[in-house]
Amino acid sequence: MGIASDARRERWERATAWPAMAASFLFLIAYSWDTLDERPTPDLHSILVAVLIAVWAFFLLDYVVRFTLAEHKAEFVRHSLIDLFSVFVPLVRPFRLLTGLRRIPALRGNTASHLRRRVVIIAGVTVLMFIYVIALAEFRVERYADGSNIRSFGDSLWWACVTMATVGYGDYYPVTVPGRLLAVILMMGGIAIVGTASATIVSYLNERTQHLRRHDDHPHDDRERRPYDGREDRG
Repeated sequence: MGIASDARRERWERATAWPAMAASFLFLIAYSWDTLDERPTPDLHSILVAVLIAVWAFFLLDYVVRFTLAEHKAEFVRHSLIDLFSVFVPLVRPFRLLTGLRRIPALRGNTASHLRRRVVIIAGVTVLMFIYVIALAEFRVERYADGSNIRSFGDSLWWACVTMATVGYGDYYPVTVPGRLLAVILMMGGIAIVGTASATIVSYLNERTQHLRRHDDHPHDDRERRPYDGREDRG
């Protein structure tokens, strides 16, 4: 029964992978539009809210079905934290787009180069998405607050970049409790992403250094491994 349930879960995940990415992208557009448009018409606002609710309902249904069909439920929860958070935390929903990057043929494979390429590309997209989503949410909660100096999305985006880079000029800063919580999340995410990027660069440099050392110690290995094609005799 467990194997059959897990097989049904995998079929469900394959069938809903691309719709989930489309829903994430749709949520990002609707949330951005609803935040950046300061004077939306009532009809437009109603449509955007309906889209956001529909995306939330889709993610809730998707997670409930997958959890029900999972054979090892604790392991499933542990490996699908982003999916779980996307049900309860709206800002996590756009990050479901990142799961689709693994389906790109160039990022598949289990070699060290494939793994490094996956880490670099996913980390880069995560940084851009992370900064954009946090800046969007920060602008939403700060623009009308008393004493706020983040009055435009450009101000919020600049604040997010400076905070993410741990520069901290202090020209823009949040004054509301939700804004400060978003700042803490951005700081913690920045530390994690910078640490991952640094580890990836160090790993790449170590691998290249070891490769060059092996090449210097055995300069004729590459020639010995090449198949004989008779070109040397013709020369």
